[in-house]
Amino acid sequence: MSIEIQNKVLEIMNTVLENRAKEKIETLTPELHLRNDIGFDSLDLAELTVRIEAEYDIDIFEDGIVNTVSEVLDKLKN
Repeated sequence: MSIEIQNKVLEIMNTVLENRAKEKIETLTPELHLRNDIGFDSLDLAELTVRIEAEYDIDIFEDGIVNTVSEVLDKLKN
């Protein structure tokens, strides 16, 4: 996975967090859980999906729920 994609996903996630007045994350690690570690709720996940789809033309939830950063990144490298 390229560092550019990881940085872009971090930027997208922080935009979602910032829009909801939540604390931004400093680094993106594959094991981070979207809900438990980052603090995304269903509205945040919907915005994340829309932003990633706009950037990469990929619906990360097309095949079901994704729970971790690793699962998001896996969808983007396919």
